[in-house]
Parts: sequence; C-alpha cells; structure tokens
Amino acid sequence: MKPVPIKSFLLSCLLLGFLAACSGNRPTTSGGPPPGAPGPSAAIASSADVVKVRAASTSFSAGGQIDADVLLSISSGFHVNANPATFPYLIATQVTPGKAEGISAGTPVYPGAVKKKFQFAEQPLAVYEGEIVIKLPLRAEKSAAAGPRSLPIAVRVQACDKEQCFPPATVNTAISIEVK
Repeated sequence: MKPVPIKSFLLSCLLLGFLAACSGNRPTTSGGPPPGAPGPSAAIASSADVVKVRAASTSFSAGGQIDADVLLSISSGFHVNANPATFPYLIATQVTPGKAEGISAGTPVYPGAVKKKFQFAEQPLAVYEGEIVIKLPLRAEKSAAAGPRSLPIAVRVQACDKEQCFPPATVNTAISIEVK
C-alpha cells in the first residue's frame, strides 16, 4: 500500500468530519427532539426551573387582618416536599416573609399534602403537586400609614420528579399591599 501524504490525509479527515457533522444536524420532521437529545430533566439546574411563585395583591384597613395567598405552580410531572416534610432530612416547602412598614406576618398555613409512593423512597411521601395556595396571615398596625407597600416573600422548595430530586432553591416574590 502506498503511503498517503499527511497533508492529503488531514484534508480528507477534515472534509469527512465536516460532512458527518452537517448530515447529523438536520432538523427532525416529527417535531420532537433530535435523536440522542437530553430528556426534559437534563435541562433542570435547580428547583426554581419547575416551581413558580406569585402572590395575590391585597388591601385592608390599618388595624385589620387578612390572609394573603402565596401561590405555587409546580410543573407537571414534578412535586415538592410538603410542610411538614415526611422525614426531617427532606427539605420542606417553607414560606418566609420579609418586612414591610406597618405590616406584620403570622405563621404560614400550608395546605394538606398528597401522599405518594416513589421508587426512590421506601414509603409514601407527603408532597405538593400542581397549583397550591399557602395562606399567610397579615396584620396592619393601627398606626400604619395609608398607602401601598410591598412585602417580600422567600419560598424555599426542593423539586423532584419520579426518579430524582433537584437542587433546592429559594424563589422570591412580593405581596403588593394597600393599607386603607
């Protein structure tokens, strides 16, 4: 066999590599991900990628009380640990209010949990799925000045799918409050 000059060999390899790369990047016609693409869980960097938090605006009079709604939207196919969590080593969903002038927050009231069995746990776990509402009791001081304010809220969650759990995250939002 006759030796091939190195320059010709490298050019051939380069051309073959280019053609292979081009042919492997054609879009699929099925509308799905290309073969070998990572599944949906592969794109999740933290629990914040599958849990969204928002709070309903509220208004009440100075000296009054109200339960504000903190809403969690958990993507389909995922869950978060309930509060209280089934075991002490699990990260429970936790709402922590910040401060707003003239407003005090009470202890959050968590909804009832769903008990589900997962392959990674020996017994059913208390979890939240889908849309849940956590009630946060608020009280405006009698001397609170009328007007708008914003109460920061931090929600600590750890999301899991049926096979694995993702890094926990603290998702922040705020409750818009109007004191009358």
